[in-house]
Amino acid sequence: MDLSGDWFVIVNPNAGRRKGEKDWLEIARLLNEAGLKFLNVFTEHTNHAMKLARKYIENGYRKILVVGGDGTLNEVVNGVFTQKRYAPHEITLAMIPVGTGNDWGRSFNIPSDYREAIRVISNFKTRLQDVGRVEYIYNNLTKQRHFINMAGLGFDAMVAKRTNKVKQQGKSGPFSYLISLFTSLVSYNTVVCRVLVDGKELNTDIFSMSVAICKFNGGGMMQAPDAIPDDGLFDVTIITRVSRLEVVKNVKKLYDGSYVKMPQVKTFRGATVEIEANPDMFLETDGESLGHTPMKFEIIPRCINVVSGDPEFIPSEKQVD
Repeated sequence: MDLSGDWFVIVNPNAGRRKGEKDWLEIARLLNEAGLKFLNVFTEHTNHAMKLARKYIENGYRKILVVGGDGTLNEVVNGVFTQKRYAPHEITLAMIPVGTGNDWGRSFNIPSDYREAIRVISNFKTRLQDVGRVEYIYNNLTKQRHFINMAGLGFDAMVAKRTNKVKQQGKSGPFSYLISLFTSLVSYNTVVCRVLVDGKELNTDIFSMSVAICKFNGGGMMQAPDAIPDDGLFDVTIITRVSRLEVVKNVKKLYDGSYVKMPQVKTFRGATVEIEANPDMFLETDGESLGHTPMKFEIIPRCINVVSGDPEFIPSEKQVD
């Protein structure tokens, strides 16, 4: 049976304070009204979306629709890169956002309204975008993870970890990231780091750091305002030693990206990033908490198709068809 034209829909029932479960019947009705052929499966545990994506791609599906948040999308991307049947660029991903952050979708203008999101899927305008791969340490073992939006280190990783704990308690909401940000300020300190971006070395105290493919993180914060999803480069942003008062005073600058003009902020671009830290600095990718330094990042250029709703998305000059 040729399943390459059908959608395999991965539904995270817990996403967005169980919006995935509560709204699924409405979403399914709208998918049927749009004439989209699909098979859906609900996730049951952490990393289940990765296993489902891998299994059903190997069964012949080449179009994967995520009904969930950025964490679910991250798992699916890792499923794409661990299946053996198709090259990643032969797979197309789409999303109906029901999570609490939905940051990846902001870069591609994916509507939060279900009917409009499905209209975007029906239009099927696709772009090839970059994917990041990171090696890190977890339980004294070297692990690897792919990501499609942004990796955060240091303070950002602590905030993500606290936010994830709140989500597990079923109390997440639009302000969960901000609440975690302010509570994390009490205990977090800078870390001495050695960073290499395409071999260029920087030694400094780091408060927070992001390695970005797309622009947004933390529920709408523009942490990488100049990031281009298909230019084959990470946008690296480093916040050096900064006082707690300055963080509180400048939170609003995270939402319009103007914080990168602060003297404590350094920005770089590169295809590879290596990080050593003392003490270890922790990591999150697409909002999912992982391990710690040492870490190695590598960009995989224009390697996966995504359905985009953004008519103003302009591919980089480096694009080749």
